[in-house]
Amino acid sequence: MKLVKGLKSKISVLMLSFSLIVSATTIKPITIQEQGSFTVGGSYVTHDGVYSPKNFTSPEGQRAYGGFAYVSYQKPVNAKRYPLVFQHGGAQSKRTWESGPDGREGYNTIFLRKGYSVYLLDQPRSGESNLSTQAIIPETPWVSNSMYSDKTFYLLSRVGHYDAKGNPVPNAQFPAGQENYDNFQKSWSVGSGPLDNNLNADVLAQLVDKLDGAILVTHSMGGTIGWRTVLRTDKVKAIVAYEPGGTEFVFPETDMPKIIKAKFEPLSATAMAVPLEEFKKLTKIPIVLYYGDYIKVGSDNPGEDKWGTEFEMAKQFVATINKYGGDATLVHLPEIGIKGNSHFLIQEKNNQQLADLMEQWLKEKGLDK
Repeated sequence: MKLVKGLKSKISVLMLSFSLIVSATTIKPITIQEQGSFTVGGSYVTHDGVYSPKNFTSPEGQRAYGGFAYVSYQKPVNAKRYPLVFQHGGAQSKRTWESGPDGREGYNTIFLRKGYSVYLLDQPRSGESNLSTQAIIPETPWVSNSMYSDKTFYLLSRVGHYDAKGNPVPNAQFPAGQENYDNFQKSWSVGSGPLDNNLNADVLAQLVDKLDGAILVTHSMGGTIGWRTVLRTDKVKAIVAYEPGGTEFVFPETDMPKIIKAKFEPLSATAMAVPLEEFKKLTKIPIVLYYGDYIKVGSDNPGEDKWGTEFEMAKQFVATINKYGGDATLVHLPEIGIKGNSHFLIQEKNNQQLADLMEQWLKEKGLDK
């Protein structure tokens, strides 16, 4: 009897080892043809006076640079025609797309495996683009280390809730454990100057023009940067927006949306007006918006309530684009059977499934060649 149990145990270990080996070998190496980094956009200001080596630490006659984006990229062998450009959200950086809190593969390499060139940028005054020609102002968000805000960010991002003892309880798709919680909290980035989404869109448009066409993939506040970029260049071929919100959606000035207010009103979704002919530029490309779970207007959870108002605004945004002949789609993941995702859905346990969903959409739009 003991022999049988021991044999079964050894067989189980061998099967597990074999399974791990097979799993490791099924992940094929990525063959990179080219990779690198560069900056795009930016400007400088010069301090008055004349520079003197005798007083070499003085700002007189010297320049301060800023307002640019830092971009890192990789191109696989036999890359598809249009690259993916990844735009992060507020208080984040290109790290958003590089990995999940538990170290799982991020969208950058997932889509390299799918044959797309990937460009990850840190928008001006953020991440590795943190030089600024303008000083911070009281209204600048995220200007210093976000001390004592872990619970705020956790709730507003709908990652989970806290038990009676204050311990984090993650939602279904967010990886559990204190280490993953800590890694999530370490992903936030500070701003080194005023938040300027028109500047961010100007720089993103320069990047898209430099690439002679690209597909934008945005997250959260990056959504408004994506919409505004389309108003600045005709080289955007499509937009995939993951939970856009936190700053304005774009609407025709003659067809503005109904504002749904959150319980804490400053968290409510907002809209900006543009001339109708400008707005119609958004009708020339396919657009898809993905939203996760735990979204409910009027919820006592501030994150669920906030993103409930953003979701309602997104419905109106998509309807307005289609009203003027566009091709916009809104996907609420729970409605298609994908449940448990937070605002950071692209980093969660099912991010491969979500990436496959995006890939299928790109194929449907003829953008997989």
